[in-house]
Amino acid sequence: MKTKDTSGVTCSCPAHQDLCRQHMASKGAFGRLEAAALGAVGGASGGGGGSGGAGGGAGGAGGATGGAAGGGADSRVSSVSSQFSDGAQPSPSSHSSTPSWCEEPAQANMDISTGHMILAYMEDHLRNKDRLMKEWEALCSYQAEPSAVSVAQSDANAKKNRCPDSVPYDHSRVKLKAEINPSRSDYINASTIIEHDPRMPAYIATQGPLSHTISDFWQMVWENGCTVIVMMTALVEDGEKQCDRYWPDEGSSLYHIYEVNLVSEHIWCNDFLVRSFYLKNVQTQETRTLTQFHFLSWPAQGIPTSTRPLLDFRRKVNKCYRGRSCPIIVHCSDGTGRTGTYILIDMVLNRMAKGVKEIDIAATLEHVRDQRPGMVRTK
Repeated sequence: MKTKDTSGVTCSCPAHQDLCRQHMASKGAFGRLEAAALGAVGGASGGGGGSGGAGGGAGGAGGATGGAAGGGADSRVSSVSSQFSDGAQPSPSSHSSTPSWCEEPAQANMDISTGHMILAYMEDHLRNKDRLMKEWEALCSYQAEPSAVSVAQSDANAKKNRCPDSVPYDHSRVKLKAEINPSRSDYINASTIIEHDPRMPAYIATQGPLSHTISDFWQMVWENGCTVIVMMTALVEDGEKQCDRYWPDEGSSLYHIYEVNLVSEHIWCNDFLVRSFYLKNVQTQETRTLTQFHFLSWPAQGIPTSTRPLLDFRRKVNKCYRGRSCPIIVHCSDGTGRTGTYILIDMVLNRMAKGVKEIDIAATLEHVRDQRPGMVRTK
């Protein structure tokens, strides 16, 4: 038997054949373990209600679980992997004209010890069936410190909040340059979410813009150098407005001093679409490009029917973002439920990919809630 590498060189070396087989197997295994991991995170953040909701699946809200799964772990990896086998996926829509975004396999960067750690975590929750409820009850009683929200609730800013209960803390709110803002205010309902480096926020969690805060939204995008927007809500759900359209249907629109041009709109699949924008500051004549990823199949009053579309969506977002240091803007309607769940899932999976030796979803959620109240609405 002979194998052929990507350079076109034919090789019949048995060692090379084994290496190829291991490489291909690891690609599929990562995707399946990623799905299993999302199931674990989804247990912490499932359910709907308002603009909340989450990833669904097995597992729980937290608890640190470290180490390997113990004896027979290899067979368990095989068993669990088979439950998340890669089925045939629909090809990108013919509307898409972005060949660099072709369907790619998940990268094989999750080692076997990480897989064992995920399985140990899930097994622990299966053995302790009331653990999820206890962890969620503890999270519900958790109180962040500091927790002042006086700026957001002031008379001048109350009208800028879509939901009066979903507002940023004073200490972690995004501040606009008041001298540039049309209302001479530095307030926007948005929070910086730090993962490791306090000087470099990983995300900005914000509400879906209101008609009178769209220019504030684009000012925030510009001043924070953002190039990726993750939108987790439809504009209207069940007859109720969730978010005002903050981009033009076609051509360009001017929002204060920010001219937004819709360059393209690609319907990737039934679950999400991708828009490209050209953003211009008409005062300075500077221009930038950015991409909006719009997830469509996460209802306000429920959860996605499958984890696979959300994983594919996240992978596309991260592929576009790779190599950048600006924060990713994530929003749903109120900027807490689906927004918080997406950030929690992305944060936990990123840590797994980096080879962390334990999963503590409850502690991670507390860390996120320290920076914006109400993140992840339901169990």
